[in-house]
Amino acid sequence: MSSAVEAISCPKVDVPAGPEPGEPAKEAAPPAEHCDTAPNGKCAPRCHGEEDDEEEDEEEEEEKAPKAIDLGPMVSIKEQLEKDKDDESLRRWKEQLLGGVDFNSVGETLEPDVKIMSLSILSPGRPDIVLPLPVEPNGKGVWFTLKEGSPYRLKFTFSVSNNIVSGLRYTNTVWKTGLKVDRAKEMLGTFSPQLEPYTYVTPEDTTPSGMFARGSYSARTKFLDDDRKCYLEINYTFDIRREWPSTS
Repeated sequence: MSSAVEAISCPKVDVPAGPEPGEPAKEAAPPAEHCDTAPNGKCAPRCHGEEDDEEEDEEEEEEKAPKAIDLGPMVSIKEQLEKDKDDESLRRWKEQLLGGVDFNSVGETLEPDVKIMSLSILSPGRPDIVLPLPVEPNGKGVWFTLKEGSPYRLKFTFSVSNNIVSGLRYTNTVWKTGLKVDRAKEMLGTFSPQLEPYTYVTPEDTTPSGMFARGSYSARTKFLDDDRKCYLEINYTFDIRREWPSTS
């Protein structure tokens, strides 16, 4: 959720003067390349449209399903457990591999089901910010407010049922005044069905600070698995202010 605000200096482009009377016209110079400022103060050239191409490729990568690897037919957990059920050692190995699966609740369903039960923001010395779920459709207003320069972690509580979910991950994209300022991905892991919900806490991060960092942001959060199945998508707005909002 952190963002960086950078000052970008645009290269100056001079329009060449026309040829003197009687002199042959000189070939026009190629247009100046778009460039970013390098650490040495010089201009680091980039290809025209490279930045736009990178963003488009990133979005396409997120939405495009990966090439399927043929691992054989997908089967339910119940069917997996019934295979080789006469082999005691193999059965115990499968139960150990599946962890705390409620074997009485699994059925014939092939697709896993993940329910995001709660989202919280944890910051030292502050009460936890518990975000309301489900999010109201077409909800207006700011979902939460954070203080600039503050450390925080995200806490997710979710349940898994029916089958194993592989490669569950969280993505978050943030915009400010229409410009993308941050994109975060966090791999949560692979989880088997169980009665008790799972809890995951992200590594600590820090909100940006400074005059240009304060203000309103829009964001989109998704929870996806390896098959790009989306279990939750939230579009919301939040603020970064000089101080925490009053809790009274």
